[in-house]
Amino acid sequence: QVNLVESGGGLVQAGGSLRLSCAASARTLSSNAMGWFRQAPGKEREFVAAITWIGSNTDYGDSVKGRFAISRDNAKNTVYLQMNSLKPEDTAIYYCAAGLTIATLTEGSWGQGTQVTVSS
Repeated sequence: QVNLVESGGGLVQAGGSLRLSCAASARTLSSNAMGWFRQAPGKEREFVAAITWIGSNTDYGDSVKGRFAISRDNAKNTVYLQMNSLKPEDTAIYYCAAGLTIATLTEGSWGQGTQVTVSS
């Protein structure tokens, strides 16, 4: 288990951009993969994007492909989510997660969440 601290959420107009950050307290094998999920009111949790430290593999949810980009800073143990061309339907609480693999992210550590609100 690692501690995850998210930042960067806020209010933005449709078409705008935001960058979320997720800082991990340590980089271990159990946090080889880090990524983002989101949950809007009344909706199920949705996978957004993920990246691995080993191999730099990335994966994106269908609804954000081409608009969002995930990256990492090895020296800072931090993963970033650059969100462009934001839409009102991107409004949600965004949660950072860390796990052994992208497929097992939900079984690992979670951050406290950061609110993203996109106005029309």
